[in-house]
Amino acid sequence: MSDFTRPGILPCQAIDALIANGAISAATPFETDQVQPASLDLRLGARAWRVRASFLPGRHTVRERIASVAMHEVDLTRSAVLERGCVYIAELQERLKLPPGVSARANPKSSTGRVDVFVRLLTDRGNRFDDVDAGYDGPIYMEIAPQTFSVLVRTGTRLNQLRLKAGAPERLRVESVGVDLTGEIAGFRGRRHAGLVDLDKEDGHDPRDFWEPLHPKDGQLLLDPGEFYILASKGAVEIPVMEAAEMTPIDPSVGEFRVHYAGFFDPGFGTDEAHGKGSKGVLEVRSHETPFILEDGQTVARLVYEPLTEKPERLYGDLGSHYQRQGLKLSKHFKVWGE
Repeated sequence: MSDFTRPGILPCQAIDALIANGAISAATPFETDQVQPASLDLRLGARAWRVRASFLPGRHTVRERIASVAMHEVDLTRSAVLERGCVYIAELQERLKLPPGVSARANPKSSTGRVDVFVRLLTDRGNRFDDVDAGYDGPIYMEIAPQTFSVLVRTGTRLNQLRLKAGAPERLRVESVGVDLTGEIAGFRGRRHAGLVDLDKEDGHDPRDFWEPLHPKDGQLLLDPGEFYILASKGAVEIPVMEAAEMTPIDPSVGEFRVHYAGFFDPGFGTDEAHGKGSKGVLEVRSHETPFILEDGQTVARLVYEPLTEKPERLYGDLGSHYQRQGLKLSKHFKVWGE
């Protein structure tokens, strides 16, 4: 029996229990690899809408707000191109009926963040992106805003993930994350006028068509405003099996840039127990209004660790992962650089 009374992040077996008792349901059967060690992958539904502006529902349902801002409807059952620079709202297949005391938070999947697709979860009458109130009963939607590349998606594409939480832990552990600007290639910058990225096609794109390798000089890298960069953490990242972590995306105290769109790290990432010792964190970085010089080892983000309510029955990588034992690595959509 899973414990929903102890404060902390719910592990996979507790998520399975929520699915079994109908607290999480879906329009189609759940897939075997959808439940991760401490999160649930969410899937696009049948429809999306191109909207003229982002919004928060506030006093309204999401569908009520869509009716006032939609430009046209997009059929996702036949695959669809979501254009760079545009904003879309999509139905998700999953629906929530959370127990009292159980809340949720969403984040882009790693592969989504690494191609600079900005996604956020919406709930009916919600006043915050990505956060789901305890006891929420209703549909969930996703805002999708491709920033660098236009993307091809379809019903079933997984762009974000949901983390379930019981109560609130008394204390959170925080670590600083530095950036690694050494090596022959220390990062990549997205090409502005590249082709289309199929978000369900693995190892199917030539990275040279989409990315420019970066060769920092004297351990420094100049970030140009509005450009998108893939970099790596200076040190290895290790998430103990009884904790999950989130990398804070914006921290003005460390510089005028955003780091890590996709912030969830599941238990077992980078650990010996899950055969991932030495894994680095990959950083999605975008500078804001002014150019900014990064230096090797400079702190660029914070990792916030939260306890789990119980040990997960599966660890990160048990269902297969492209990112366990990673160094500097592009998303799974691209072939390995130089091959």
